[in-house]
Amino acid sequence: MQRSMANETQKVGAIHFPFPFTPYAIQEDFMAELYRVLEAGKIGIFESPTGTGKSLSLICGALSWLRDFEQKKREEEARLLETGTGPLHDEKDESLCLSSSCEGAAGTPRPAGEPAWVTQFVQKKEERDLVDRLKAEQARRKQREERLQQLQHRVQLKYAAKRLRQEEEEMENLLRLSREMLETGLGAERPEQLESGEEELVLAEYESDEEKKAASGVDEDEDDLEEEHVTKIYYCSRTHSQLAQFVHEVKKSPFGKDVRLVSLGSRQNLCVNEDVKSLGSVQLINDRCVDMQRSRHEKKKVAEEEKPKRRRQEKQAACPFYNHEQMGLLRDEALADVKDIEQLLALGKEARACPYYGSRLAIPAAQMLLHAATRQAAGIRLQDQVVIIDEAHNLIDTITGMHSVEVSGSQLCQAHSQLLQYMERYGKRLKAKNLMYLKQILYLLEKFVAVLGGNIKQNPNTQSLSQTGTELKTINDFLFQSQIDNINLFKVQRYCEKSMISRKLFGFTERYGAVLSSREQPKLAGFQQFLQSLQPRMTEALAAPADESQASAPRPASPLMHIEGFLAALTTANQDGRVILSRQGSLSQSTLKFLLLNPAVHFAQVVKECRAVVIAGGTMQPVSDFRQQLLACAGVEAERVVEFSCGHVIPPDNILPLVICSGISNQPLEFTFQKRELPQMMDEAGRILCNLCGVVPGGVVCFFPSYEYLRQVHAHWEKGGLLDRLATRKKIFQEPKSAHQVEQVLLAYSRCIQGCSQERGRVTGALLLSVVGGKMSEGINFSDNLGRCVVMVGMPFPNIRSPELQEKMAYLDQTLPRAPGQAPPGKALVENLCMKAVNQSIGRAIRHQKDFASIVLLDQRYARPPVLAKLPAWIRARVDVKSTFGPAIAAVQKFHQEKSASS
Repeated sequence: MQRSMANETQKVGAIHFPFPFTPYAIQEDFMAELYRVLEAGKIGIFESPTGTGKSLSLICGALSWLRDFEQKKREEEARLLETGTGPLHDEKDESLCLSSSCEGAAGTPRPAGEPAWVTQFVQKKEERDLVDRLKAEQARRKQREERLQQLQHRVQLKYAAKRLRQEEEEMENLLRLSREMLETGLGAERPEQLESGEEELVLAEYESDEEKKAASGVDEDEDDLEEEHVTKIYYCSRTHSQLAQFVHEVKKSPFGKDVRLVSLGSRQNLCVNEDVKSLGSVQLINDRCVDMQRSRHEKKKVAEEEKPKRRRQEKQAACPFYNHEQMGLLRDEALADVKDIEQLLALGKEARACPYYGSRLAIPAAQMLLHAATRQAAGIRLQDQVVIIDEAHNLIDTITGMHSVEVSGSQLCQAHSQLLQYMERYGKRLKAKNLMYLKQILYLLEKFVAVLGGNIKQNPNTQSLSQTGTELKTINDFLFQSQIDNINLFKVQRYCEKSMISRKLFGFTERYGAVLSSREQPKLAGFQQFLQSLQPRMTEALAAPADESQASAPRPASPLMHIEGFLAALTTANQDGRVILSRQGSLSQSTLKFLLLNPAVHFAQVVKECRAVVIAGGTMQPVSDFRQQLLACAGVEAERVVEFSCGHVIPPDNILPLVICSGISNQPLEFTFQKRELPQMMDEAGRILCNLCGVVPGGVVCFFPSYEYLRQVHAHWEKGGLLDRLATRKKIFQEPKSAHQVEQVLLAYSRCIQGCSQERGRVTGALLLSVVGGKMSEGINFSDNLGRCVVMVGMPFPNIRSPELQEKMAYLDQTLPRAPGQAPPGKALVENLCMKAVNQSIGRAIRHQKDFASIVLLDQRYARPPVLAKLPAWIRARVDVKSTFGPAIAAVQKFHQEKSASS
């Protein structure tokens, strides 16, 4: 079906959906169901296979609802204003529905027995207040709309930014000359106690929240950026490239000219200050940025103080890109035209304005927000808003991973050593409260090392542990065993956050080198001797990682920053997490890991506050995980959850999904953990693959359950000659373990297939041996000739012996009810994890309407009804179970002959 590219308005029921071309029927159904979910304030789980135009359906469906919602709100407000300006309305008018922004303004129940004149007076006052509020809101909206119209017609923004930048550079030159003159005259007054630039490493006086109710300077500034109430749609996805693609789709849509859209990322992705960005670590970038903003506020407070104090602030220079005028221009440019993160970055560099804070300034006026960082960092309030989470098939794992933290014995010792020497250097300058908290942190670090069986005073690399193995504890048991149950971890966590001790400590170690190595020397005579022993050329060597495995890793953050995440995790409710103690030979390699068991605890606030939440993806099956682990555990009632799954746009006969139960020699195919390494099982898989490669043109992608099993099978085939037989039909490629080699292998694989299709020689294409859950199983498109057949060898069940998985299974068995006739929740989790991985892998082949491919599942366990039920509906409807190999290979040959002839 050829679709016209002209913008069209589709009417589905009574709703008009603007669309850039004639939509598929499944897109119309998708938009209509999405509209109903948003209107009714429900939680929607939407599945739409890749190639069916899911992004455009989300955009046009959601923005059509928002358009109608805003229109209804305006009409309702006009009706209320008309009623409120006339005489007091009678009882029949009191049933008028109020919008969310007006709730509580009228219709407040009055105490029984109250005199009628009091009730009437109060009611009149409430109505007058409501009318005043509505008038003010209308005036604000009018100002907003007028300003946005001006922005869309203004073309001089870049020139204005350039002029401001030139003026600022002139001012900076004058200030620099002034500073040089002052420094020349005041050089003799420099304090001798601390070296130049060291003042900023000393902790400021700390007051807890109980003692200090007023917000800090940075918080005050962030309050200025707080959003006003405008109904918005928050769109979230996993990667910035997916967000950029979504922005592109918005531009193409009929809403592209009218929608106000802001791409919001983290400081790491939006920072244009090279000195800050070069720090690399997210934590370091965030801390340095906040530190610079705090410095800006402190500068204001000390502007009239004595000169030495003022010079201290000069060492903590504010960020030159944080300029309200320039950021205002950037905000205006962002609102005038839809821009993705890369375009915001380029604009920020040109205007010398911070894209991170500039995009935050645009939040109040934006109706759709692309959210790639945490909503707290962006100052976002979700009350009565809409959140759409795209590519959400791994949402549970993502939430779990974000809140599971692992720290090593090496990190614990390093943090303790650094903090101890920091105290020795600056202890006399610190207030009592700072010293108290630093001693508590040192105590915690010492006890964490002790619970692993180590000694904080010895080198972790040379410490052997008498006890090895893995131990799993509840949070409370871990706190008792570590003897830290008397420490208020909430207060310690708050102290770390507010004092920015890890940032100070990082600056200290940057200045003097990694001081951990001093532990290896017997009895140093204090910190001064240590400083004297340091030579500039040694600093880099001292900062080197303790072991070779760390040497190739990217530059790490301060170990204390990482440990702060572990401390925060320990404040989780006892039933929602576990601590895993892993003791490996030496202390440096041993670890403490916090495992989050209940991801719903972090998702509950989202579903509670939002008007509606949409969880969408190309492959969402099986959805029971979302319903039970995420939504039911978050307190969402079953009736609030709506499921929508649509078929594919390809003709049904463009796919051939087969389950093959036995091999060429009638060997039952069951690649269980116990049987899959048997020579006859590996031989059977190889012979089947040889036959498939003989009848399938182009590319064949074969998935194995793990890298280790792929290695074993490859070695066995090579030894037995099967690899040579395969190579006569297809050139063989293997998925690399290293991420940076993926593109190279994919390019070679693609070129090989393209070359074979042109030459028409004996080698008909390529075979790519891949791993489920690896780099080729997600986010890679094997469309057209790149993936004419996808083969799945066995079922990729996760490692059932893993302590983490066993604890998760036990937790679900205790927490979730067991449905009649269904497997226990723990066992269902294992099956669902397996099938999610399978669905992601086999979905790599069909990528657009005219694509075709065969899907071969090599394992008789796939024929079981509970397993088949977990396949995507559009594949499940076409599955053909073949008990023997002969009819299966005949079906594959016939399918590809017919499709190749017609294409």
